[in-house]
Amino acid sequence: MSVAEAVIAKPAEPRYAIYFAPPAQSPLWRFGSSVVGYDAETGEDCPPPALRRFDVARWREITAEPRRYGFHGTLKAPFRLAPGRSEAELRAVCARFANDRARFACAGVKLAAIGRFLALRPAAPSAALDRLAAGAVAAFDDFRAPMSPAEHEKRLRAPLTPRQQDYLSRWGYPYVLDDFRFHMTLTGPLDDEERALAEAELGEHFTASAADGPLIISEIALYRQDAGPFRLIARFPFGS
Repeated sequence: MSVAEAVIAKPAEPRYAIYFAPPAQSPLWRFGSSVVGYDAETGEDCPPPALRRFDVARWREITAEPRRYGFHGTLKAPFRLAPGRSEAELRAVCARFANDRARFACAGVKLAAIGRFLALRPAAPSAALDRLAAGAVAAFDDFRAPMSPAEHEKRLRAPLTPRQQDYLSRWGYPYVLDDFRFHMTLTGPLDDEERALAEAELGEHFTASAADGPLIISEIALYRQDAGPFRLIARFPFGS
């Protein structure tokens, strides 16, 4: 193998993320995993809901992007480990972070359009959820490797406000703190007609899933991405 081939064959560094993930046996987890076609905890594909408006092939296409990340709500966006940091250290900080927090309830989630894609969003604002995400952004930032110039340039292609550009430079992600909006993504970007069809489809399945009760936040989850989609590798229950 040549040097060039060795460089090409070298596996990419893993990425990590701190997410909220509903309990694995909950209706919400089963609903979200079914919609995106992937269970991030088992690493297995999931059959889609019984679709009435889409064929399975097209549904796989429009859910390809959220399937890469697994069903989740972002607390600390994906990052590679900073030099000198290890997964074991990250797990230890996750455990301490979670142990210092008490479980809380939100009003629940509802289906909503966010720009061109569909997601589940809190049915009512939650200051506790906002505080949890802000705490995670800061607590885990020492583990985040700086963005490469290419990654930074790619992020700047999106229309960002001056504050979001500042957040991107400081925290590696633009939608944090005052610009954080908790959501659990279900589709990729869709045009208006297809988004309306998908919203009607998902609305029926969400209602039937019994996943529309109160949202209990009682743990955080550590996800890891190697060559394929993100996997949920550990859950850390709140301690207080």
